[in-house]
Amino acid sequence: MSVEPVDSTAVETYLRGLQQRICEALEAIEGEHGARFVRDAWQKPADSPLQGSGETRVMSDGRVFERAGVAFSDVRGSRLPPSATQNRPELAGRGFRAMGVSLVFHPRNPYVPTVHANVRFFVAEATHALPVWWFGGGFDLTPYYGFDDDVRHWHRTARRACDGFVDAAGEPAYPRLKRWCDDYFFLKHRDEPRGVGGLFFDDWNVGGFARSFALQRSVGDHFLNAYLPIVERRKGMSYGERERDWQLYRRGRYVEFNLVWDRGTSFGLQSGGRSESILMSMPPLAAWRYDYRPEAGTAEAELLEQYLVARDW
Repeated sequence: MSVEPVDSTAVETYLRGLQQRICEALEAIEGEHGARFVRDAWQKPADSPLQGSGETRVMSDGRVFERAGVAFSDVRGSRLPPSATQNRPELAGRGFRAMGVSLVFHPRNPYVPTVHANVRFFVAEATHALPVWWFGGGFDLTPYYGFDDDVRHWHRTARRACDGFVDAAGEPAYPRLKRWCDDYFFLKHRDEPRGVGGLFFDDWNVGGFARSFALQRSVGDHFLNAYLPIVERRKGMSYGERERDWQLYRRGRYVEFNLVWDRGTSFGLQSGGRSESILMSMPPLAAWRYDYRPEAGTAEAELLEQYLVARDW
């Protein structure tokens, strides 16, 4: 029986190129005299249980983006952390390699949504056994104010990223990846979605390595097409203290999800990952208010009632 080879080098090359393209696009939005990404290349110490390297790029205090982070990491370990083997006991004791690009952008203007995206690859090796591998990733949007045009554009582009791909049952991939995103980016302790969704997939090895890698590339390549038109439409809108206060309040929900529910954060911290890179997703400012509920009929209430609900856009 022939086994399709796993080309980790090709994945690494793609991910590094994706990081570069996205950073260049954001710097172009900031303009000639706007903020630029600071590059922080890192290498795990030789005596660390986790080996590998990466580059975290962070933009701060920009005209458009209050903080933006785009991180590439490529790490290896001799043993997976408990969070990775709890539901996959066959991986216990295996060495692994995990690489990916993860980004979060926190815009300054409350009318521009926060956005998150991630594309990643995982492979676990063992002597006298075939490697276990999968791809994962997606992108999701967290607006502070709702605009139908923005959300529809976002979901149309997400659908195009999945065109031609099917899931393990042979069904079109998009409906499953959309539902997966709605289910994953949900604050169970608040009983509310984090945002308006998008795409999410994990443990994906449908149709062999080449086909699965093609899905990852398509998701990564569609991200800028999904997000940048929204930024261009909203970045010049005027706002005041009310909108800014609401933005900071809703950012608090973003922090809660990342620290309480996000599996990538848990995996990174439990496996000995680099804390600065893992936690770059945190906004520069956030706020919490006790049992706050926006006034009925306001744009803030509309966000909760019309947009932070799972629906087919």
